[in-house]
Amino acid sequence: KVYLFNVKDSCRVQSSGLKATVPSQAPAMIFAVPTKVVSETGSVAHYMGINKVPELQKIFQKTDGAPVHLKRGVMDKMLYRTTMGLTIGGTLYCLMALYIAAQPRKPQ
Repeated sequence: KVYLFNVKDSCRVQSSGLKATVPSQAPAMIFAVPTKVVSETGSVAHYMGINKVPELQKIFQKTDGAPVHLKRGVMDKMLYRTTMGLTIGGTLYCLMALYIAAQPRKPQ
């Protein structure tokens, strides 16, 4: 076997191509950690915390005419207005900087 360079765990480059290696341990779950191993509980995994999906579905599927990014109330409106204000302010600042940069230099 001829190795072109040393790679520890993920894969090795050989003259015949890439050779995948099987990790010795399963990777940790990222989004939710069950209280028991899935193989111990069967097909059901018990998660710590409550399921908020039904509540959020009721909020977002309500036909009140509000856009989806403003459905959750005052905090959404404040975040939206702050984002729009910063975007418009940044655009105006960029245009002002471009206008100043486009002016010819004054002779010394």
